[in-house]
Amino acid sequence: MSRTTDILLTALAPAVWGSTYLVTTEALPGGYPVTLAVLRALPAGLLLLMVTRCLPPRAWLGRVALLGSLNFALFWVLLFVAAYRLPGGVAATLGSFQAMMVIILARGWLGTPVRAGAVAAAAIAVLGVGLLVLGPEAALDPVGIAAGL
Repeated sequence: MSRTTDILLTALAPAVWGSTYLVTTEALPGGYPVTLAVLRALPAGLLLLMVTRCLPPRAWLGRVALLGSLNFALFWVLLFVAAYRLPGGVAATLGSFQAMMVIILARGWLGTPVRAGAVAAAAIAVLGVGLLVLGPEAALDPVGIAAGL
């Protein structure tokens, strides 16, 4: 692939991800975060089952259920709760905290040293996103903030 194609494909992921908030608030019925999470995950899961045509071994079923619950079900329910309860700019700013959370979690779970440059870069990213997308209409809802984080 050419460099231009690589750049366009790389830019496509955040553009599609960012459209989640717009589509949720403007085109979907309000108040159904669990249903929306199911509708987002189920087609991909069914497609994977059709392609592989087999279930995981019985010993793995619990692990698969746990991973699916944490990685998809819980995550997407919280994503839709945040999208319903927060303006898009506030949700985007909360999402930009992910780099800082990774730094903190890597320190706690892996013992990775916290580097000043990484913390500074993550803080600048949060500040930059906040300056770019937050406006005077930014409302802070405690449930939405908890779900967004």
